[in-house]
Amino acid sequence: MKKVLTFLLILGVLSSSKAVAQESTDTLLTSTELSLNDSANVASDSTAVALDSAAVDTNDVVLIEEAVMPEDPSFTQVLKKYFINGGPFFMSFVLLALILGLALVIERIIYLALSTTNNDKLLMDVETALNNEGVDAAKEVCKNVTGPVATIFYEGLDKMDEGIDMVDKAIVSVGSVENGKLERNISWISLFIALAPMLGFMGTVIGMIGAFDAIEAAGDISPSLVAGGIKVALLTTVFGLIVAMILQVFYNLIIAMMDNIVNKMEDASIHFLDMVADFKAKKK
Repeated sequence: MKKVLTFLLILGVLSSSKAVAQESTDTLLTSTELSLNDSANVASDSTAVALDSAAVDTNDVVLIEEAVMPEDPSFTQVLKKYFINGGPFFMSFVLLALILGLALVIERIIYLALSTTNNDKLLMDVETALNNEGVDAAKEVCKNVTGPVATIFYEGLDKMDEGIDMVDKAIVSVGSVENGKLERNISWISLFIALAPMLGFMGTVIGMIGAFDAIEAAGDISPSLVAGGIKVALLTTVFGLIVAMILQVFYNLIIAMMDNIVNKMEDASIHFLDMVADFKAKKK
């Protein structure tokens, strides 16, 4: 009987232990699931918070970038940017050609503007003084007027005593000298017109050589590398052509002004010879 009771007692303890173990196992699994669920929830909450923070930071960055974003650059700023990108060495030579060419252009325009006179009025004043007061008065009128026409008239009046042929020769000689003065520095302007694009082309060629050297050093053809090198190289050509076009416009303006002065000078010389011949005929 005792053995039966002992067996039943052991069986009950084993059953209780098994139940307790099963309950502990279930409890442990439940705790693990809860921990995993809590961790997942915490992770998702953390991710959401991080995304919100990133969104806030992104918005702040956008706002900061918009705040520091400069306005549309002006023409001078763009010109300065491209000038620097073109390389300071050859771009400096192109700029020097522009400065020297414009200096000569301004000097020629001022000189030609001062050389332009009212030839009809001058011819009338000289004729009036010559007929009324003589040669010295006519020469004094020419002294008070600037320009090549007044110089020609003065030299012609100075040779009146030697005959009409000497007056003609004096007009031709002085006219050649005055024409040379009008053409002074014109050749230098044409030199800078031709030199500016040449400097630009040279800068382009050297820039292309540098771009190919970079490609060779990299061992691969990168579109950004090739495009950047070609862009920098071509900027010198663009600026050289712009300088040449600017100087060419002023060169043609100077040539037109000079031709106008020469034509008026020749016409005034013809009328002056006729006036001298009439004065000589009246004296006889």
